[in-house]
Amino acid sequence: MLVIVAPGQGAQTPGFLEPWLADPAFASRLDWLSAVAGIDLAHYGTKADADTIRDTAIAQPLLVASSLLAALAVFPHPSDAFRTMGAAAGHSVGEIAAAVGVGVLSAEQAMVLVRERGKAMAAAAKQTATSMTAVLGGDRDEVLAKIAEHGLVAANDNGPGQVVAAGTVEQLAAFSADGPAKARLIPLSVAGAFHTEHMEPAVQVLGHYAQAITTHDPRSRLISNRDGQIVHDGREVLHRLVKQVSAPVRWDLCMQTMADLNVTGILEMPPAGTLTGIAKRALKGVETFALKTPDQLDDARAFVEKHGSPSEIDASPTWRLLVSPMKGIFTRGEQERRETGDVVEPGETVAIVKSLRDSLEVKAPHGGIVVEWLVEEGDPVSPGQPLVRLHPQAGSR
Repeated sequence: MLVIVAPGQGAQTPGFLEPWLADPAFASRLDWLSAVAGIDLAHYGTKADADTIRDTAIAQPLLVASSLLAALAVFPHPSDAFRTMGAAAGHSVGEIAAAVGVGVLSAEQAMVLVRERGKAMAAAAKQTATSMTAVLGGDRDEVLAKIAEHGLVAANDNGPGQVVAAGTVEQLAAFSADGPAKARLIPLSVAGAFHTEHMEPAVQVLGHYAQAITTHDPRSRLISNRDGQIVHDGREVLHRLVKQVSAPVRWDLCMQTMADLNVTGILEMPPAGTLTGIAKRALKGVETFALKTPDQLDDARAFVEKHGSPSEIDASPTWRLLVSPMKGIFTRGEQERRETGDVVEPGETVAIVKSLRDSLEVKAPHGGIVVEWLVEEGDPVSPGQPLVRLHPQAGSR
């Protein structure tokens, strides 16, 4: 099982795109995305210093563009990815690149969205003096309790021993003076308290733009930052991309889903290293590949070949699949059960997946006619496993 991941803000370093621009195809594609984003990505990826590319409005389009173009270098024909990629995920803004990778958004839609995301988050950060602090080590429960005690938010939960606290500068100063035992605190050079309520103005801006964006349902599993669940409705993916700006990133739950999928290989798009580093600590025995420079492309393709397997949900668009959001036990529930030929109304619950942690309803966002149940009552199911095949009704999307 191959999972492809895209890093978030903070992964960028000065000049990281320079070796990639030696390829004329990469350079011309970057010029196109620069035109869409309205900023000179080639300049910022090769000539700009660390302080300049730390700017949220620059860093975010730069990161998404680099992930998208490196993925095209690995998979020159985008549909090739669906024959090998078991799942995709992105950390924070990297989730926009992941959404493109599974077919929810086009590259152009993503660049407009990330352009406005970066601008809106930068504007929101100017309203109050806020920041973020990494908390390394310490007892997890004590760390989370101390963060809450000081009125902060665990904005990034990246797995064992790595949590990022966010809030006002004053709150972080008090936290620094009274932090959790046996933990190391590292202030981060960021413009604001991302993934907290301080970013709510940006959510409002993006929500407005999202109303005009057309989406497609994912063609491979997309693991959501919000809760590690598999999301297989394009509109829901977009909704989550908007809301995640002010909601914590649960990368720990994303990695748990990867473990539930029995991932064997994780390929990180450039600027790579952060997410594969976390995976090495949290997912023992899983092979990782950090793609940083184009001279690694042949090895990256060999890595894909080694770990890849076809997507279970890359189906014909004339059929609509409903998939399991998580690992658990499948049931059609206690109410009226739908059989082959029955009509399912939009938004109707057609199944339930139960685990030790949750019990989640599986809804049919667009409705349809039941063509075939793909699992039996009481079957164990994996994240993203197809449960039922529906045929769209006349007039449905």
